[in-house]
Order: sequence, then C-alpha cells, then structure tokens
Amino acid sequence: MLSPHSLDAVSSIRQQETRSTVHHIHASSGNPVDIGAEMFLTVMNVVTNTMWGGTLEGDKERESVGKDFKEVVANITDLLGRPNVSDFFPALARFDLQGIRSKMAVIRDRVDNIFERMIEKKSCDEGKRTKDLLEFMLRMEKEGSDSKTPFTMSHVKALLMDMFTGGTDTTVATIEWAMAELLNKPDILKKLQDELDQIVGKNKLIDESHLKQLHFLSLVIKETLRLHPPIPLLVPHCPSSPCTIGGYLIPEGTRVFVNVWAIQRDPSKWTDPLEFKPERYLQQGLQRDFGGKNFDYFPFGSGRRICAGIAMAERMVGYLLATIVHSFDWKLPEGKDVDLSEQFSIVMKKAIPLVAIPTPRLSKELYI
Repeated sequence: MLSPHSLDAVSSIRQQETRSTVHHIHASSGNPVDIGAEMFLTVMNVVTNTMWGGTLEGDKERESVGKDFKEVVANITDLLGRPNVSDFFPALARFDLQGIRSKMAVIRDRVDNIFERMIEKKSCDEGKRTKDLLEFMLRMEKEGSDSKTPFTMSHVKALLMDMFTGGTDTTVATIEWAMAELLNKPDILKKLQDELDQIVGKNKLIDESHLKQLHFLSLVIKETLRLHPPIPLLVPHCPSSPCTIGGYLIPEGTRVFVNVWAIQRDPSKWTDPLEFKPERYLQQGLQRDFGGKNFDYFPFGSGRRICAGIAMAERMVGYLLATIVHSFDWKLPEGKDVDLSEQFSIVMKKAIPLVAIPTPRLSKELYI
C-alpha cells in the first residue's frame, strides 16, 4: 500500500478527496473554519478509500463517522502517551490505578464497532469487490494461513487500526502546524503563494504533478517537521542485546525513547532554533532530507525502524497544504492571534485548534 507504485495508482483518490475539501471550504467562505478538522476528514477519506475502497457518502455520514473516528484516534494517542504506573510497578497492574486499561477497553469496543460496520459493508458489496488492502486481508483470514502464524479477524482489525491511527493524526498535525506558522509569518505565506501562482497559475487547481517544482513548499514542510515533529519521541526502540551508547549501558529489553523534538531544536546545531525559517535549508551544509542520515534532523526516525509511510506523508502533506494555500487567502478571526502552544502526547498537536477564515483567490468555477 505504501510503495511508490501503489501510491501512484491511487493518486486519483487523493485528488478527488482534496478537491471535495476545497469545495467544502469554499461553502464556508467568510466564516471561521477549523483547519485541523477539515484536514482530518480529508486524510481519513483518503486512507479509508485506500485501505478498503470506499469513502463516506454524503455530508451527514462524513460528519458523523468523521467525528467518531477523530475522537477515537485522539483518545488512543492520548492513552498511548500517558505514563502508566503499572509499567514501573508490574505488581500493581491488576489494580489499574489510573483507569488506563478500562478506558482503553471502551475505546477498543468503539473501534471494533466502526471496523465491523466497514467489514460488513465490504461483505455486502461482494459484487463490486476491488483489490484493496481490506479485500486482501479478508481473503487471507477466510482461506487461513499456516498453523504457526494464524491470521484472524482480530489481526485484520489491528492492522487497520495501526494504519489508520498512524496515517491520520500525524499528517493532520503537520498540516495544522504548517498553517499556524504561515499565518504567524505572513511574509512567508505570501512567498509560498507567489511560488504557487508562478508554477500552477490562478486559472486551475494544483495537481500532484506540480509538487516536484514547488521548492519553497518543500522547505516550509521541512521546517515545520523540524520544529514540530509529529511523534516527538519517535517510536520506542528496544535493544535485543545489551549495548553501550554514549557511555551508558542499555540492558537488553530496555525501552528507549529518542527525543527528536529536543535534538531538532538544539542551539549547538541550529542557528535561531526556535525561529520558523524555511530558507535555512538553502545554506551550504544545511541541506536535509527525510532519509535519517543526518542525526540533527530525522523527524521520521532513522535506520531499519524509519517510518514506512514517508512517501505517503510527503504526498499528502505537500498536496493538501499547497492546495489550501493556493485556493484561499486565510486570516484569523477578529481579535485572535496565532497560538503556537503544544499539547504534549505521543503525537505533537496544537494545544488550541487552528481556526481561520478562508477567502477564495481563484476563479469561481474552479470551486464547483
């Protein structure tokens, strides 16, 4: 699903959902829009369509299921990132002192119900079967696999949840942070819009094929990921044998967190580390990519455990961010300032959702 070939094959899905969002935002022109909520619905539809070949139909279903999914994913990431006393004192685990296990059980049932509905819908549409991920997994579950590694319906749902939670919240958080930084620096926003107007023009909507030519857009995304890495402590690592790092002995089985948020703000490595400066990557010796080769910049991790979804994240973030910046002028509601405070969790989100007012900047017929 995450290979370049597979991503190319579903580019029409990303285009369809992105343009549907442009239409939806256009209908709210002049009124405050929750940018994160709009981006979540778009990314959710792209991910679900890629995974099980069907999107939500109609504004009512879109709003209902989207709200349900958004709340569930937010609760999951909150509980995953919450310190659990039972991890440090295993004897207390059966008491569930913080209620984390019981809360997760409630969320598990909600997720299970959502996936049950999707699987049932898939089964009912047997005549319209498509070669998507869910179809493949359901066939594996039905036909069975070797006895040593059984593949059950629980595995199907668990994989769907991993891909959904991993592919939505992180993407949405990055776009929301990018928009917040751009609104906080109008000169940078203007420079990005000038690039979009020059490459794309104002007589058509942006297409994914334009992304390779949008060099300043890529700098904006890089700087957003430096200041606001979506997973600030990366995915936990665990050594399979004892090792020594920086003079410290790390015993086998130790859970290790890498604080990439602090590394990418290190004043000994970065000039003006807290300033949003996309142009910094044009300087000699400061060119950076997402490959994890430079250990002062690796928002997706590094090595064998690097994020599997980098290619999809690049396309989704670049395409969505470029589209909403190109299609609309944005301003904050009267009397409001950009709030850049963070809500610390396993996923780095804004403490206060970004709400802004869109004004169309292209020809009216493009929004239909």
